[in-house]
Amino acid sequence: MRFLRILLVVVLLCVTAATAVYFVRNPEQRDLDAAARATVAGQFVRLSDGVTHYNVTGPESGRTVVLVHGFSVPLYIWDSTVTALSASGYRVVRYDVYGRGLSDRPDVAYDGPLYVRQINELLDSLRIATPVDLMGLSFGGFVTGHYVAAHPDRVRSLTLIDPVASSPEMPALLSWPVVGAWVWQVTQVPGMADNQVSDFLHPEHFPGWPELYRPQMRFRGFGRALLRSALISSRTNYDSLYAGVRRTGVPVLLVWGRQDQTVAFELSDVVRRAIPTLEFFPVDSAGHLPHMEQSSRVHDRMKDFLVAHAGAPLSEGPR
Repeated sequence: MRFLRILLVVVLLCVTAATAVYFVRNPEQRDLDAAARATVAGQFVRLSDGVTHYNVTGPESGRTVVLVHGFSVPLYIWDSTVTALSASGYRVVRYDVYGRGLSDRPDVAYDGPLYVRQINELLDSLRIATPVDLMGLSFGGFVTGHYVAAHPDRVRSLTLIDPVASSPEMPALLSWPVVGAWVWQVTQVPGMADNQVSDFLHPEHFPGWPELYRPQMRFRGFGRALLRSALISSRTNYDSLYAGVRRTGVPVLLVWGRQDQTVAFELSDVVRRAIPTLEFFPVDSAGHLPHMEQSSRVHDRMKDFLVAHAGAPLSEGPR
């Protein structure tokens, strides 16, 4: 009995300490609701899995380009691209994927079908029936790869920028119930804003970048969404994912910063091997975000690609 009492005290102390650490380290302090969104720019639409934050720029009559951001930085990461493409007459749609920015953080599996539904339903809500030009950055390669394979008839072309192309092993404990979420929330999430500067070759050119990131961290469900996305990504066969894109026949442009330290330049071989017909544009003097660090060069190449595939034949599905 004395041993059991001591054990109970130890357990209670551990639970109390873990709770205290979680409270101090966890940046999520409020729910993401209508009040939180009231003063924010952009539009919101309720889709089947939750509210999606999006923005549409450029002439309504323009050819539609849809931008899909990466693992955790929301739609503002595309600011320079929106400016470049909308000024050239394109209608540009960008949005926050579920779990990020000001979109809802549903308690679901953050897998390919979730992201596919979000894009499909967003296009339907905007009454966009003609094929779109899709662009995916980093983890956006996971999202757009699944979408193209599922709905090739709705995609005219695909541009991939430094897309995720490997399945790094995740520590087993991160998949444990309760424990994994606690470890992730107190060890990984708190430093995510500051870690974003590693995406640049020259972070000194982008002062204040981490501060743009912090607001989304305050809303409950942010860390959970990222953890579930990371676990799904770690189990993904990217050779097969991009081979699925190849089978659709959708034209692909691959852009990659040569000094990328987030998704190594050498991983471009994975995508090039899976899609031998793609057009490859390596970018010197750029890290993980070449569309920001070498904006003019990258956007000129994007626009050339879009012009070249203005009349791209529509795919009838995998072949």
